[in-house]
Amino acid sequence: MEVYYEQNCDLSVFDNKVVAIIGYGSQGHAHAQNLRDSGVNVIIGQRPGSKNYDLAKKHGFEPVSAEEAAKQADLIQILVPDQVQPNIYTQAVLPNLTADKTLVFSHGFNIHFSQIEPPEDVDVIMIAPKGPGHLVRREFERGVGVPSLVAVEQDHSGKALDRALAYAKGIGSARAGIIKTTFAEETETDLFGEQTVLCGGVSQLIKSGFETLVEAGYQPEIAFFECMHEVKLIVDLLYEGGFKRMHYSVSDTAEYGDYISGSRVIDSRVKENMKNVLQEIQDGSFAKDWILENKADLPSFKAMRKNAHDHMIEEIGDKLRAMMPWLQNN
Repeated sequence: MEVYYEQNCDLSVFDNKVVAIIGYGSQGHAHAQNLRDSGVNVIIGQRPGSKNYDLAKKHGFEPVSAEEAAKQADLIQILVPDQVQPNIYTQAVLPNLTADKTLVFSHGFNIHFSQIEPPEDVDVIMIAPKGPGHLVRREFERGVGVPSLVAVEQDHSGKALDRALAYAKGIGSARAGIIKTTFAEETETDLFGEQTVLCGGVSQLIKSGFETLVEAGYQPEIAFFECMHEVKLIVDLLYEGGFKRMHYSVSDTAEYGDYISGSRVIDSRVKENMKNVLQEIQDGSFAKDWILENKADLPSFKAMRKNAHDHMIEEIGDKLRAMMPWLQNN
């Protein structure tokens, strides 16, 4: 593992340079404010009339169009959703992507799956913080930072890595550590984690546990607490200190149940299924399906979302969360 820290990063790379942040959403607001606080000249590309436009104004920026931001900038960071990026790139960025500029991403999907194909005379880099934007901003303000991944896809200038490291330092990640990767590795592992563990795996495990208890005659409210609500308690322990901290913090009975039952639920067949999912990510099948789904205006996606949100566990959850005042501000 190759890791960089503050002593490896030089912010003077941005002297007399302009960095454009296109998209002032979750990551965009954090990157823009952190870079500005680090002394970087930052401009915002955000369409007027949106909440994010108003937020950028509130934070002291004067947003311009994506086209104007790309025209003015030396480094152009595209922080809009994956499915929107190709259109923004084609319509606003590419016409203003003159030689020696740098194109920046925080996720490699569109580069890795060739939805964006930059000209050869620009640098293409990635800085991917391993945390949501509000955490990136909060930790920066505390004087620390969130680790980031860094990658170089195209090094026209010979200075692409220096620019990527300077950007990572500007958002605070050099305080924690910047891990070198590739666009392919970041994209494929990110998609795999989302689909098999973090979103797909966890969601399906929760629903299956809830349904098993309800079908056995237990109250759905009790099933909700055991299979949905308390997941956060365990995840927080894992996040803070891995399996050792989780096992230290739960009862011996719970730890014993982990050892004797976990592998019966998540057995060898699950790993084989995960390998199949990974293969579909690696060979581009998933990307192709997702791109076509977006071109068709998301009919399957919308149907699956409705089906998921109509599940009984959501109805029960809404009712029980109303009893928890500490959640009302989220």
